[in-house]
Amino acid sequence: MLFLLILALFNLFSNGQGSIASTAVSYSDFIEDVENGEVTKATLDGENVTYVGSGGTVYSTVVPRDADVSERLLAEGVNVEAKKQEQSGFLSLLSLLLPVIILIGFWFFMMNRMQGGGRGGAMGFGKSRAKLLTEREGRVTFDDVAGIDEAKEELQEIVEFLRNPQKFSRLGGQIPKGALLVGPPGTGKTLLARSVAGEAGVPFFTISGSDFVEMFVGVGASRVRDMFEQAKKNAPCIVFIDEIDAVGRHRGAGYGGGNDEREQTLNQLLVEMDGFESNEGVIIIAATNRKDVLDPALLRPGRFDRQVTVPNPDIKGREKILGVHSRKVPLGPDVDLRIIARGTPGFSGADLANLVNEAALMAARVGRRFVVMEDFENAKDKVMMGAERRSMVLTDEQKEHTAYHEAGHAVVGLSLPKCDPVYKATIIPRGGALGMVVSLPEIDRLNWHKDQCVQQLAMTMAGKAAEIMRWGEDEVSNGPAGDIMQASQLARAMVMRWGMSEKVGNIDYAEAAEGYQGNTGGFSVSAHTKELIEEEVRRFVQDGYETARRILEERKVEWERLAEGLLEYETLTGEEIKRVMAGDPPHIDEDEDGGAGEKADDKPSVAAIPKTKPRKKPKGDGGLEPEPSA
Repeated sequence: MLFLLILALFNLFSNGQGSIASTAVSYSDFIEDVENGEVTKATLDGENVTYVGSGGTVYSTVVPRDADVSERLLAEGVNVEAKKQEQSGFLSLLSLLLPVIILIGFWFFMMNRMQGGGRGGAMGFGKSRAKLLTEREGRVTFDDVAGIDEAKEELQEIVEFLRNPQKFSRLGGQIPKGALLVGPPGTGKTLLARSVAGEAGVPFFTISGSDFVEMFVGVGASRVRDMFEQAKKNAPCIVFIDEIDAVGRHRGAGYGGGNDEREQTLNQLLVEMDGFESNEGVIIIAATNRKDVLDPALLRPGRFDRQVTVPNPDIKGREKILGVHSRKVPLGPDVDLRIIARGTPGFSGADLANLVNEAALMAARVGRRFVVMEDFENAKDKVMMGAERRSMVLTDEQKEHTAYHEAGHAVVGLSLPKCDPVYKATIIPRGGALGMVVSLPEIDRLNWHKDQCVQQLAMTMAGKAAEIMRWGEDEVSNGPAGDIMQASQLARAMVMRWGMSEKVGNIDYAEAAEGYQGNTGGFSVSAHTKELIEEEVRRFVQDGYETARRILEERKVEWERLAEGLLEYETLTGEEIKRVMAGDPPHIDEDEDGGAGEKADDKPSVAAIPKTKPRKKPKGDGGLEPEPSA
């Protein structure tokens, strides 16, 4: 059709050119010009004759069928040319029918779109937006998933069923129709679902919960129906709905009553998952980090039969995840993934992937051929504390305030046994802070005890206590603002959620506070109870402040030594902090025999390099210049 259209347009264009360049005359005038010898050249095109007059003007005329024009022209000595006329009838017919053909084709195209032939057109908004992934497009298996072994075991049975359904059906067993993956963000729920499809070797449909919901009522339900129709055609297959809480919220709560678009979409989803028609071979896997807002009908047996918890990995899981993400990263001989895993508690799989990527970028930035342990340490500091802001200009007074503030945190943290060990202290601005002290637990923390919370409050308030002890009440800065916020949050959780206040009792008041802020599900609390809660919160925070101040007064010499050490070296690790507090140099020189010093290949650690010129030695160092060690 395209070829014929071009041919017809070319023919019309060619004819149009001749008609524009020539002047039409009558047949009698043409015969008169021939007899007078004024015609020099003539072109015969069927009934049309185009000739050139004596003055160079081009004329055209139509001759009768019975007229013998060619012999008369030859008799007068005119140069005669003739054009072939085999396709003239076809082209003429095509030129007449072409507009009709175009209109009929356009009408068929629009009807096809209206009947669902196209999913992206104006009439295709009711079709599913699920994307089909096959084995050839980024296949992922269980080998690419680490750190969540229990979750993989839960889904292994689904893989076995998709591979060999007769193994279960001959004993009367039925595979779960749906599995709900619940866990915090970044733990690998989507990756786990893709690995199930990769292991089973079946089609994998993926869609987000928000793709169902539109402003028109009924569109989401139409998309749900279309998605299940596609899944049935490709059964056995897996349909993965990410962030299902966008469409699966509890019905009847909030605005819209029971007729809004989201609830209609949820109703259709419930019917498709377990209604009159069975969906054999179609397994639904959904992911959410807000299980509490889902409708109970979604969680009943027959729909989401299994609820698989995907938590943040423990230390063994983090080590395995680091091994997976570092497969394509050349590692140096000094890299120990277990040490990195031990120093990253609470990290999710996505956080660990980001850590490996940051380490690789840092190694590439300095031109290394492989990633060493120093790169991982720097990347960990950047992820946990933020990027260094060495371009920020701080006065000596600001640095001194920061040093004594952070030294107070570190001294109190090291003095209280229930506080997490101090990992690093720095007065280099990172992120939005001028300095910070980072504590890392020795093991993954699963719960909080009251004595741990009380000691944590003391360590948090130690920064303000240090500033007041050093410069007095009138010279305290706004530096403790973040500490006060953290201490207040922890104290409120102790009082309102965890029942750690004897005066308030074992009642959860957090829901009442949320209801006061706009949640209609909260209950009212009397003014006396609110006053009592605030008094207990203030008591916990004030007790922490008093404890921190008492410890700093008892260990004032060590606190001042550590502050001076931070001013000199800017960054100290946990062991270096202990040595400086004891009055020793932060770094031990390994060259005890007075030899040639460090090897050429050995490099000092980042913390071992003095960032500024030493202004004052830590007290008790015997006047020795501290030297960086390998």
